[in-house]
Amino acid sequence: MGDLPAQRLTPNRPFFISGVDYIGPILIKESTGRGKRNVKAYIAIFVCFATKAVQLELVGNLTTESFLGAVQRLVSRRGQIRHLYSDNGSNFVGAANHEAQKLKVFLKSSDFQSKVIGKLAERNMDFHFIPARSPHMGGLWEINAKSVKTLMKRTIGLALLTYEELYTLLTRIEAILNSRPLTPLSNDPNDLEPLTPGHFLAGESLTAVFEDDITEVSTNRLSRWQRVEQLRQNFWRRWNREYILGLQGRSKWTRPCNTPTVGSLVLIVEDDVHPLQWNLARITELHYGKDGLPRVASLKTKSGVTKRSFHKLCRLPISTEDTKIVLTDYE
Repeated sequence: MGDLPAQRLTPNRPFFISGVDYIGPILIKESTGRGKRNVKAYIAIFVCFATKAVQLELVGNLTTESFLGAVQRLVSRRGQIRHLYSDNGSNFVGAANHEAQKLKVFLKSSDFQSKVIGKLAERNMDFHFIPARSPHMGGLWEINAKSVKTLMKRTIGLALLTYEELYTLLTRIEAILNSRPLTPLSNDPNDLEPLTPGHFLAGESLTAVFEDDITEVSTNRLSRWQRVEQLRQNFWRRWNREYILGLQGRSKWTRPCNTPTVGSLVLIVEDDVHPLQWNLARITELHYGKDGLPRVASLKTKSGVTKRSFHKLCRLPISTEDTKIVLTDYE
């Protein structure tokens, strides 16, 4: 694996260096009531290179003005952007449908490129296109866009929301994405708090008001805003499961794995967890199997001490063990 680019490693405030991608289209209703026509909308997803924070902006159409409006909203909330990276549309190779082709044409249009680059340059912002046919160079924001796009299709399905309802849902989904744990906040064995993208945006972990679980309630018994809450809960349940599966990724053992040790902060895999709530614990003791490998861990949680099998534990994406390995490899 190659070294990370300097943009990913340079300390900066959130969104100073960012990537952007488009998701859509999504059908929305002009307003509630019968006889209202449906219109298409898109989602601009901005990803911070330094903190992995995400911001979702609802865009009314594929025009340069709508895109610049999304950038202006981001700058107004998060501060000035210095560098903004984007796919130039050539990575939509073999677009299977008309809408994907429209998005490709929009991003490659001379009107978009000249106006965007010019307008952003006036505000001391540099706009960069990654090389053609090199989607791996936009992996940081592409992977976020892919997960949000896939899960929103599964979550929203054929539900028709108004602009206000969808914007509210996107804001709450944004909080879910920015609540994911990245690394321990400190090495204190009594500290069970992880560092999240939300810490860089709000100075603390993001929270959500607890709502009754309505994921199994029939939609015809829900008000429109309860339906929005149900969609959020469904998104959380699916995304939480897929995020944990990503952390639990298994590869062929060609050398001993870097197993969490005593004092490591780990994520406990549990079902039916409230949105934005992550069950984290510190390992206090390892219990070994007959093969001499650790199979069970004693854990210190907020509610006390418990035991879990290793297949119910996840290491955080960035851990102190990883840092030690990198330093050792370079010595």
